[in-house]
Parts: sequence; C-alpha cells; structure tokens
Amino acid sequence: MWWKILLLLLFYYNAHATVTPRWNRAMLFPTAQRLKRSSSALVDPVLQNSLDDVDMLFEFLLAELEIDKSLRISIKDEELASLRKAKDFDTVCNDVIPKSITEVRRLSARLSDYPRVLKKEDFERTVLTMVYTAYRAALSRKHQKDSWAESFVSLYKALKHDLMFSHSKKPLH
Repeated sequence: MWWKILLLLLFYYNAHATVTPRWNRAMLFPTAQRLKRSSSALVDPVLQNSLDDVDMLFEFLLAELEIDKSLRISIKDEELASLRKAKDFDTVCNDVIPKSITEVRRLSARLSDYPRVLKKEDFERTVLTMVYTAYRAALSRKHQKDSWAESFVSLYKALKHDLMFSHSKKPLH
C-alpha cells in the first residue's frame, strides 16, 4: 500500500514539473498557449531562427503594414505577404500579441516582475507588441495617445532591462 502512495506522489510531482514550464510561458502570452492547444497546425511559431529570418522580419516591419477596423494586421506588399514566413508573422501579430490597452498593460506588468531572461519567442513578441503599440499611439488622440505612449515606454523599459539582464548573465571569455 505504501508503494502506491509513493508512486502516486512521484506521478504528481512529475506531472506538476512538466506542467509548470508551460504555465510560466503562457503567463506572458496566454493566447499563444490557448491557440496551440486548440489546433494541430503550427500556431505558435518563432519568427527568428536564423539571420535570414531576422532580415525577413525587418523587411515585414519596413513594408507598409495595415491595421483594419477589427485590428487585424496585414502586410500590404502582396509578394512579401505570400511568403511562408509572412503566414507565421500574421499568426503572431493577429493571434498572439495583445491588442487592447488593458492586455498590453497586463503584459508590461508581467514583464516588470519577470525573474529571468526572456525566451526568444517572448522577446520577439514583446518587440512586435511594442511596434503595434507605437502604431496605435500614432493613430490615437489625447488620452488614448498618452495611454498607448506610456505602454510603449513600459515595453521599451522591459526589453532594455531584459537585454541588460541577459548581458550580465553571459560568462566572460
């Protein structure tokens, strides 16, 4: 009987240990976790896996982006929009990053308390959220403009802190 209890405790510990990292990741971008569970397709992409990917992301950001009334982001350039990486970009921009000022503020608060270096997907999603926030600030007026601008500054500070934190964690050679 005692071995059943021990086995149950080990199983509980193992299950808890495998669930915890997902929860921590979902904490910053919870929609990514929800989408991944509900689809068998690649819904939780990482945009930057190589230097070419970084260049491509830069091209997407330099291309003319459009945000429609339902807050969907699209690349106006048809040739760029037809690329496979553009589909991943679309997924991250439209299904993962926060779009409301409340969600962006929630992300900023979570980032300010984040105890470790961001994963690369969380870093790039935060950068894309910052780009979206800057765009919304530029299109807004008065109080809304101030709210979006404050959120932009908060995200900038979080990314700056992450870069400084990750640099201080690297060993010197």
